[in-house]
Amino acid sequence: MENDLKVRRARHELTQSDLAEAVDVSRQTIGAIEAGRYNPSLELAFHLAEYFDCSIEDIFEAPTTEG
Repeated sequence: MENDLKVRRARHELTQSDLAEAVDVSRQTIGAIEAGRYNPSLELAFHLAEYFDCSIEDIFEAPTTEG
């Protein structure tokens, strides 16, 4: 799942640790989401969207398949 979490975090001048603390997860979780190695739970996705005052779909986008 693709996301723009790193861009949003940078716009708000937040470190991974700052954001992790705000949504109650580890810094490693934020890093893994940004790198595309981890898809967040629906609950965490809602927390991130709420934090950035946007919809989940604004942050996360399912990869497109060609065929």
